[in-house]
Amino acid sequence: MTDATGPGPRTDEEWYAADARALAGVEKLRFFPQVVASGRAATLTTPEGRELLDLSASWTATGLGHAHPVVVQAVTEAMGAQAGGSVLSGTHPQAVLLAEELLEMVPSTGEDRRVYLGHAGTDANDVALRAVRHDTGRPSIVAFENGYHGGLGTAMAVSGLHVAGGATADPDLHLVPYPDPYRPWTGTADDLLDRTLARVEDYLARGDVAGIIVEPIQSDGGLIVPPEGFLTGLRALCDRHGTLLVVDEVKVGLGRTGHLMAHHLENVLPDLVTLGKALGSGLPLSAVVGPAGGLDEPTASALMTTVGNPVSCAAGRAVLGLLRDGTLARSAIELGERMTDGLRRYAASDRPGAENVGDVRGRGLALGVELVHEGTLGPAPALTAKTVMAAWRLGAVVYPVRDNVLEITPPLVITPEEADRGVNLLTRAIDAAVGGEVTDEDVAAYSGW
Repeated sequence: MTDATGPGPRTDEEWYAADARALAGVEKLRFFPQVVASGRAATLTTPEGRELLDLSASWTATGLGHAHPVVVQAVTEAMGAQAGGSVLSGTHPQAVLLAEELLEMVPSTGEDRRVYLGHAGTDANDVALRAVRHDTGRPSIVAFENGYHGGLGTAMAVSGLHVAGGATADPDLHLVPYPDPYRPWTGTADDLLDRTLARVEDYLARGDVAGIIVEPIQSDGGLIVPPEGFLTGLRALCDRHGTLLVVDEVKVGLGRTGHLMAHHLENVLPDLVTLGKALGSGLPLSAVVGPAGGLDEPTASALMTTVGNPVSCAAGRAVLGLLRDGTLARSAIELGERMTDGLRRYAASDRPGAENVGDVRGRGLALGVELVHEGTLGPAPALTAKTVMAAWRLGAVVYPVRDNVLEITPPLVITPEEADRGVNLLTRAIDAAVGGEVTDEDVAAYSGW
């Protein structure tokens, strides 16, 4: 049992109970009583010493694994010679070098480009949306139903997932259905892409749309992989109507899909790219790469005292260094195919929960398993909640998105053996949930989405 400078050793259960008494509920999205004392690569360890296979990477925030030695060394050295706390009223080499590396590795339109450094995907997307409005002089934003771009401010107000959940929508927001081949809003996948792009163009033709913000894979909306040609089509529409294209790579970027950026699959060149989560390897760090016209002005209009701090910047540079040669991205493709094959074999088997697997989809190590009521397309959120609880009990951390999809986004350093074990644990968890080993009472205390 780990004593983290508290009043004596505590059990896992005691730590979780203390969390309930001390930490604000507004920042919690809980599915089971998870407590972690330490982590290494794709393994998490509880205060009592129980090991868990991490199939989430903290919603991809620890995308290169926990305590990666290269990142640990970089941040230790940066903290040991701390060069101030931000780029607010001065600069330091780590921030400049990180920005230069991002400009090199993340192409976008325009020759005169800048990098905004922030803390999280939320502020990166907020700044990107301000930038397109400032650059174009237009008010409106097109985003997508069930999209997620942040948990505060404008980024939250254009997130279809939050808007559907009751958040106040941006007054100049237009939401379009995201093209989901498994559940096409058009009723059939045959014309899904064409009709989605036509709906987008209806808004752009009005002449007041500053930008489109889009996830290349809609992650919190259900790990939706759009039809090929979706991003290419959006790029063409933006060019036709003088609208800027913002690609939100916060969750699926940085090697996860087998490409440095998920949008590279279609060779699309966005106007702005937003990054977060894995960029800081668990430390607060985000970025926007885009045109100077929107990111330079108005001066001092996006202020936070510790943005661009040297420790987070050192982590970001270490992450980019680890991704530069493409080895981890190539591994993501191989291991993603390995896990997908295993999950699809399960779905085709005669095991208890096989008929509850409606779809297995994804790219690289961004995978989704959609759980449905047996023999139907009806979403099975209660079964999904019980499945993630069962997985946690068996020794794996996986979270649900859109209520009935298991989101599988393990650290990119996961081994082939761990990938196989992950499939085994997940399929056993589905069987356990279907078999009634987790009750309604077991999951009732966890609010989820």
